[in-house]
Amino acid sequence: MKRKAFSQLVKWKENSERKPLILRGARQVGKTWLMKEFGQNCYDSFVYFNFDEEEELKSIFETNKNPHRIIELLSMIAGEKILPEKTLVIFDEAQECPEALNSLKYFKEKANEYHVIAAGSLLGTLLAQPKSYPVGMVNLLDLFPLTFDEFLQATDPPLFAYYESIQKDQMIEEIFHNRLLEAYNSYLIIGGMPECVVSWVEHKDPAAVSQIQRELVEIYENDFGKHNGKVNSGRILMVFRSIVSQLAKSNEKFIYGAVRPGGRARDFEEAIEWLVSAGMLNRVYNVSKMEHPLAAFDKLDQFKLFLFDTGLLKHMAGVDNSAILLKAEYQFKGPLTENYVLQQLRGQFEVDPRYYADKSREIDFVLQNGTEIIPVETKGGEDKSAPSFKRYIAERHPEHAIRFSKRGYRKDGEITNVPLYLAGKIKEFL
Repeated sequence: MKRKAFSQLVKWKENSERKPLILRGARQVGKTWLMKEFGQNCYDSFVYFNFDEEEELKSIFETNKNPHRIIELLSMIAGEKILPEKTLVIFDEAQECPEALNSLKYFKEKANEYHVIAAGSLLGTLLAQPKSYPVGMVNLLDLFPLTFDEFLQATDPPLFAYYESIQKDQMIEEIFHNRLLEAYNSYLIIGGMPECVVSWVEHKDPAAVSQIQRELVEIYENDFGKHNGKVNSGRILMVFRSIVSQLAKSNEKFIYGAVRPGGRARDFEEAIEWLVSAGMLNRVYNVSKMEHPLAAFDKLDQFKLFLFDTGLLKHMAGVDNSAILLKAEYQFKGPLTENYVLQQLRGQFEVDPRYYADKSREIDFVLQNGTEIIPVETKGGEDKSAPSFKRYIAERHPEHAIRFSKRGYRKDGEITNVPLYLAGKIKEFL
């Protein structure tokens, strides 16, 4: 399996301004695998320390602030000499040892010749709290489930080679268009969790994938109780379980009362922050104006929440595979498509996507590329009706207007129609 984040790790290694790195991401998205793969391929050797499995490691960091002394002790435990720039030092499940996280500051200040990466499933929630880690002393990298192109590379390398070759405004032959749409449908069902993708590549058994998805959801729900700290774990669970019904409401912002009758923002705000920080949910704000800079127009009390993996969302919603594969119209098609598109857009642009909704119109996503503002419409099928979207274009004539759907790649007047499977390439096409 190849991950795009690998090349970002290589850049980090080669950067003369490099600081210790913190790798963030939800549980089971492949952080441990990626760090070990990086250590194996880009260093003479790597040493791996897991704070969840090796309790006694913590005492090293509790009693020592000197990074050279820490390296000396870690070398003894690993049974090999840790060399500057030649050995990658990996701290896994670092949220279990705040002192180890804090030690990254000393590595930056006094021993930056050592290459150190720390990761952990709920580091995001810890880093969201002030004073809990060395701000400004570390580099941060986020890891998400596999995007569609990473999934395609793992499951169908020849088709991925064609996908890679697609250029802006290129005519896509029907045979390839149909095969890529089939791969897109498979991605909706399997999603991007590494364990699901590996299972699919090896066994091609949808029931096995579904079983893994069920277990992953159970693991996450159990995690809420274990690591919530000050946040009420029952509320975290309620918000998480409400996502399917929240998204099923057509184009509505997140409604607290749908989590629990009479629910208020103050009841669930912390739970939402926890889930967003943990990398489990993606939050998209409504903007009052579609103008640059988007963040200046955020309505902080109006947002939508999407799940971090589309395959898990499809599983939680109980959508039957046949509905996706047989081109059927089914109730949850719109939200599932939007969730997919957001998952592919994340990280392509400097500014996170937003959406626009007022009493008279709704634009699914709003992108900022430099100073340009781009309206985006998503369609789960080949349907072209989008009155709000078309009205906005007729009034404002934006430089780019994008409709993602299952139709071919072409210009329709001022609208660029982009097949859903190309969502991950959209920045290149502008």
